[in-house]
Amino acid sequence: MTFKSGKQSFQALKGIDLEVKSGSIQLLMGPSGSGKTTLLSILAGLLTPTKGKVCLLGHDITAMSRSQLAEFRLHNIGFIFQKFNLFPALTASENVEIVLKMKGVSDKEIKKEAQHLLTSVGLADKGDVLPRDLSGGQQQRVAIARALAGSPKLIMADEPTAALDSYNGHAVIELLARLAKQEGCTVVMVTHDPRIVDVADRVVSLEDGILQSRASTS
Repeated sequence: MTFKSGKQSFQALKGIDLEVKSGSIQLLMGPSGSGKTTLLSILAGLLTPTKGKVCLLGHDITAMSRSQLAEFRLHNIGFIFQKFNLFPALTASENVEIVLKMKGVSDKEIKKEAQHLLTSVGLADKGDVLPRDLSGGQQQRVAIARALAGSPKLIMADEPTAALDSYNGHAVIELLARLAKQEGCTVVMVTHDPRIVDVADRVVSLEDGILQSRASTS
């Protein structure tokens, strides 16, 4: 991946060749500026690589039109962000319901499914609460519930513990890992937090845009 600004160019990723096994939890680690978020954005179809291709679930997403890609992301990928990105004017339940509605779930099922997802992340009694009245750990749990809405096959997480303290960060990641395994999701997670390595099936390190090492925790 090369970014250009005027006559200047910067190669953010160099010769990346990565295969992620279905149903696994894959960590992308490395220092700030190493290219982790750029790689995650390319894997999620948010950026198009300068060269090469990305295949997800048997589909070459780099060959898709923008509308096809948007539809593919909606039905196949759940996103978790470091700053939660919840809608502040919507309750916890409504933050989950809006995704279910976008995915075409029937009105009859939406509230029931949202309640099931909030229960699964330990927030059964927080459905009517606004994000501002939830702790950071609780907000990230809502974000996990939202990411799992509609049973996506892939979860993409960008520094999901960055805004959390050590205890809440590890608790949230363990929860995500457990739920992902139960749902049969594949998780690709960007982090520089070494405390969550133990939940991963596989770890890849990036430095200066190059894959430096590959390790398995199992």
